Amino acid sequence: MTHRKLLALALGATALAATSLNAQARDFRLGLITPAQHLWSTEAEAFAETLNERSDGEHSVSVFPAQQLGNEAQMVQQVDDVNHAARLLRSDAAGELLDLMPEGVGLVGVGYGMVGMRQVLSRDPIESADDLEGQRLRITPFEPIRDFYTATGAAPAPMPLLEVYDALANGQVDAIDMDFDSILILKFYEQADNLLISNHMMFPMVGVVSGRVWRELSEEDRELIDTTMAEHLENVLSGFEEKDAVQEEEIRALDINIVEADAEFFAEAIADWEEIWAPKAPMLETLREEAERLSE
Repeated sequence: MTHRKLLALALGATALAATSLNAQARDFRLGLITPAQHLWSTEAEAFAETLNERSDGEHSVSVFPAQQLGNEAQMVQQVDDVNHAARLLRSDAAGELLDLMPEGVGLVGVGYGMVGMRQVLSRDPIESADDLEGQRLRITPFEPIRDFYTATGAAPAPMPLLEVYDALANGQVDAIDMDFDSILILKFYEQADNLLISNHMMFPMVGVVSGRVWRELSEEDRELIDTTMAEHLENVLSGFEEKDAVQEEEIRALDINIVEADAEFFAEAIADWEEIWAPKAPMLETLREEAERLSE
């Protein structure tokens, strides 16, 4: 009987999550929250092909996009733009978070990917932070994101990505926290035609392997999986660096109302959020210092 081991792509940093391990062997499962056409998913398929090829057919990977294997988790960290975010995720400071994972959550971190910076797409214009007051705003189901939007006065509504279009269409939510890529791929602009371009947070993804699986692998297999997954995660980082400006141009060409936020737009909410999360996330200050250094 062939057993399966689990590889997972999870979102994370202040907290991390992954789906559970199934068993033991050389047939892996890799789960993502993104739809099949998303860059995360296409790079996952490419990773599966590369690993199979480099192992001479010994290892196979079944890719499960669109939350087929589980839910999502994510980190908030204030940075400037997608290129700055990518540099931070490549830094030694971010790498230190991966070293904490086996003890903290029973996972082995391989490296980071990302999507573009977060924006707010809404039914009604958001011209100041006050306009978010009382707005039911879709978020990724994760406490740091919830606490940030609660600080803005909005009513955060945790919701899986693939339920967002219908939620906008039927009025279940007034606005969504989203990046350019998903706005375009999933056509959310068809249901909400006001965009706040704010770049107010990054949305990292971390490639992880179940700690139990990792312990069962040979050193040779660990090295193969580590280097191959890291290579395709780097493709995700560089891919979004290349896509971001093009996608912003495409967004601006749509028939939608665009408001641009300055650095002070979310200043009060960020201060309130940091009061909550700085004590919970000791690495936050280290990451902030690294982000400032990289922006010099």
